[in-house]
Amino acid sequence: MLEGTKISSQSQMTTVFNIAKDTVLFLVLSCYYILEALFWTLVPNAIRPMKNLRGDVVLVTGGAGGVGRQLAIKLARLGAKVVIWDISVEGLQKTCQDVTDEGFKIKSYVVDLADKSSVYFTAEKVKKEVGKVDVLINNAGTVFGDTLLELNDDAIETTYKVNILSHYWTVKSFLPDMIKSGKGHIVTVGSVAGLLGTYRCTDYSATKFATVGFHESLFTELRAHGHNAIHATLVCPYYINTGMFHGVTPRLMPMLEPDYVAETMIDSIRKNEVNCIMPGSVRYLLPLKCLLPAKMCWDLMHRVMKGPQSMMEFKGKPKVS
Repeated sequence: MLEGTKISSQSQMTTVFNIAKDTVLFLVLSCYYILEALFWTLVPNAIRPMKNLRGDVVLVTGGAGGVGRQLAIKLARLGAKVVIWDISVEGLQKTCQDVTDEGFKIKSYVVDLADKSSVYFTAEKVKKEVGKVDVLINNAGTVFGDTLLELNDDAIETTYKVNILSHYWTVKSFLPDMIKSGKGHIVTVGSVAGLLGTYRCTDYSATKFATVGFHESLFTELRAHGHNAIHATLVCPYYINTGMFHGVTPRLMPMLEPDYVAETMIDSIRKNEVNCIMPGSVRYLLPLKCLLPAKMCWDLMHRVMKGPQSMMEFKGKPKVS
């Protein structure tokens, strides 16, 4: 028994030593990470190294309009081979026309992202007709803007299928080839509504919260398995002026313009950023919901920001963007 106790004591001492060693190493590396982040924050994009997307195949879901259309145009200007997916035939044609008018090539596919078989089938077509996808931007989203008791079951299911489940099907389709080639980038477009619950968005906010968890878990899996060359970026923008939230009147900040959002997203991709929140000031408000009393948070949202009141003016129709 005494011998067993001695072994146990040694094992405990080894465990404590390893924890202490790893903690010290973490603290030392943390100083470096903080200084590195401060340095790159202060360095202008014009003089910092940025990832070259020329020749890369970039697939954008929800490319028929709004931010998706702006992404397609701007990526084409950077020399990327742009592929867009959407359910809107007319919207796809308009985006393709805008890109070809500037002298660039683009490939479009009609895809119902709510249909898993459609996603898998079209993914195989892309790989055969265009090649390996280097950058996947899961940009498509839909919103109905009703309270929970007003939402019908089909609307809830559609929101989940388009806003989050489709991410699983697209990533499962294209990630294996990224791993084989040792190069890739997965962009998950969430929302500030995925960081703060929003009135009349029990379905939309929930799916956008899910995109945050999806991104963070995927990032963890890629790093844990040593796939450091496969980058993952989470994009969480504020309300965007695309028509999805037509009628909404934010009190403190104006809606973001699609051109600005697309430009910021591409910069974030080229810098291999893990998180991209727009506008940047929002990231400093988010910790308050955990630090402040719940009643204080509600009063801030209801009385100062007028969040619920602004969503009461929502007049948009169910729209995929």
